[in-house]
Amino acid sequence: MEKIRIRLVRPEEKHREAAMAFRQEFFTHGETVIDGSELLDRTEGYDAWLESIRRNVCPDTVSPDWVLTDTYFAVDEDGQIVGIIDLRHELNDFLRDLGHCGYSVRPSARRKGYGAEMLRLLKQEARKAGMTHLQMSVMPDNTPSVKIIRGAGGVWQRSFVFAGQTADIYTIDL
Repeated sequence: MEKIRIRLVRPEEKHREAAMAFRQEFFTHGETVIDGSELLDRTEGYDAWLESIRRNVCPDTVSPDWVLTDTYFAVDEDGQIVGIIDLRHELNDFLRDLGHCGYSVRPSARRKGYGAEMLRLLKQEARKAGMTHLQMSVMPDNTPSVKIIRGAGGVWQRSFVFAGQTADIYTIDL
């Protein structure tokens, strides 16, 4: 199997057009939520979103109702954004069940190994940040994500109810 070659990059102004096309692809496919995007799916403009994620990466400027968070685009060898992933350094009451990390792979890039590689690279970032584990939640019927999380060493911890549906929490030791 060919090695997946992507890198995680912090969003910048130069990604505006590609990021908005990435976002639109989800909407075109009837998906209104982009997990791990730090609300790219709900923010009106790229500038506002970029400012928000820049504030949330610094302890001095992080929003008081949020936590220190690193957000990354997963970019392939051709420079295309194939996914997005975030790393929340701690869990507040809201995130207690949701976890340290969320991610999405654009619809046209799924089933190519990008999700697994994104999580592998994020684990490296989490270790650099001094974290010892990642907690992640997933809907049990999201078979591709369950496989990715388990493949990264995820161990089922418990289930919880979110928006009227049961979700599972896994822990990945770093």
